[in-house]
Amino acid sequence: MADMDHSSDDNSVDSREDSSQDSKMEFSEDEETLIARMYNLIGERWSLIAGRIPGRTAEEIEKYWTSRYSTSSE
Repeated sequence: MADMDHSSDDNSVDSREDSSQDSKMEFSEDEETLIARMYNLIGERWSLIAGRIPGRTAEEIEKYWTSRYSTSSE
């Protein structure tokens, strides 16, 4: 029984982590516009783009861009 209680605790922690990651992936309209403009100017230089948006990492911006604008041309 103790194992079952422990696993349910793990699940609640995981779901909280997922929701916090989802909220980080929400970008404001200004951020989206800036990312698009910077991408058009300098391409996939995510660290340079992230440097213009306080609180964002290159990884977050790259993940956002690929999830939003990636086309499967392969």
